[in-house]
Amino acid sequence: MIGALTAVGVVVGLVMLALVNDPPPQARGDIEVAGMQTFSGLSANHVKEPVSYQQTPPVGGDHSPVWLNCGVYGQPVPKENAVHALEHGAIWATYDPARITAAQAEALQVALPDTYTVLSPLEGTTSPIMLTAWGAQVGVDSAEDKRIGLFVSKYWQSPDSPEPGAACTGGIDAPGRK
Repeated sequence: MIGALTAVGVVVGLVMLALVNDPPPQARGDIEVAGMQTFSGLSANHVKEPVSYQQTPPVGGDHSPVWLNCGVYGQPVPKENAVHALEHGAIWATYDPARITAAQAEALQVALPDTYTVLSPLEGTTSPIMLTAWGAQVGVDSAEDKRIGLFVSKYWQSPDSPEPGAACTGGIDAPGRK
């Protein structure tokens, strides 16, 4: 009996120690990303013609019926296909190659999940790095910015995207896929 009580006490102690040293992750809704903009009322129609978007990169809206395969691209990607990937819960990270070095682009790639992410160059953005999810966007200056991890925690495979959990493969590759 004393041995059983001691064992239970040890287990409870270990669980408490684990919770103190490794607390549960913060709920998506509780994550604050400084400087982030959100956009509501976005249409999600599949269209075959080019779309004129209000944001660069776009944060949602009408888009191609075929999604862009998630992955790393060395060239700009078609916006309409990338927006379809956002619809599936992907994050689209773009960087201005005139303002980010190749080493910084590689560091950005390392900071992002391997799946449900599109990484591509895009010149002329308001910040050197733009992180975009369906209806949300934040610009940062470097791959070391802590807001990258916060944005990913809040929006990667978000249940708030129009088609959460839909495929991020099986669509099309754009030129420059690495």
